Amino acid sequence: MIVGVPRESFPGERRVALVPAAIPNLTKAGLEVAVEAGAGAAAGYPDADFAAKGAKIAADRAEVFRAADIVLQILCYGSNDKTGKADLPLFRNGQVLIGFLRPLGSIKTIQEIAAKGVTSFSVELMPRTTRAQSMDVLSSMATICGYKAVVLAADTSPRIFPMLTTAAGTITPGRVFVIGAGVAGLQAIATARRLGAVASAYDLRPAAKEQVQSLGGRFVELPIEAKDAEDARGYARAQDETFYKRQRELLGKIVAESDVVISAAVIPGKKPPILVTKEMVASMAPGSVIVDLAGERGG
Repeated sequence: MIVGVPRESFPGERRVALVPAAIPNLTKAGLEVAVEAGAGAAAGYPDADFAAKGAKIAADRAEVFRAADIVLQILCYGSNDKTGKADLPLFRNGQVLIGFLRPLGSIKTIQEIAAKGVTSFSVELMPRTTRAQSMDVLSSMATICGYKAVVLAADTSPRIFPMLTTAAGTITPGRVFVIGAGVAGLQAIATARRLGAVASAYDLRPAAKEQVQSLGGRFVELPIEAKDAEDARGYARAQDETFYKRQRELLGKIVAESDVVISAAVIPGKKPPILVTKEMVASMAPGSVIVDLAGERGG
């Protein structure tokens, strides 16, 4: 059985679905590995590294799909709405596809893959259980997103994050406001604190308060209560527009006072709510930074 790793085709995507260090485990299990030439280059893994671990380097994408019984991708057709559809003709009956598929976003793409006779496994639906923790790629990627969001904001913002005492006086610390205290939001809070900023966060789930405070952040409490704030998996539930309207009104003052706003509020399977309006952006000081981690899905 052959595991195929094509190069990611989404514009700007630098990740690779399999790293050389994992290949020996697959070969020990009796699998062969075929990697498209250049698949790992952007992630820092040249073809020579894959070959040294026993992988075969395929000259082009079509060769990988033709040989593979199992196709590993980061962004499969479904999550890759730019170039993913070009892979559809390359699939064949009986193949297995593993990667990010975004099945709750559009059923049409999943049906198209199924119509080709392909069995697909969507890694973002991996349950958050102890047994499956090592395969929870969604949480892993969310952690990196939260960290990277703060680092990018710190580099972009003219404000200095930590409080600095200089010969000319004291510079007050930057103020970072995080909307949504899930995995990405909590990592953003932790990173902002490590960089010396004053971090505050809001989440409609009451259970998030203790988590925010444990990281040294201030939990913003609004005088509104969400109905059924979270589901059985701990994810936030979507609310009605009346709730979101009142929420935006109350968040306006906090956003206006912040140097950096990081939006990390995502509802699984639904379009993220718009929590920061044009008017709220206009109220922020010149040079303020907004990092929207939900923008890809329309939030």
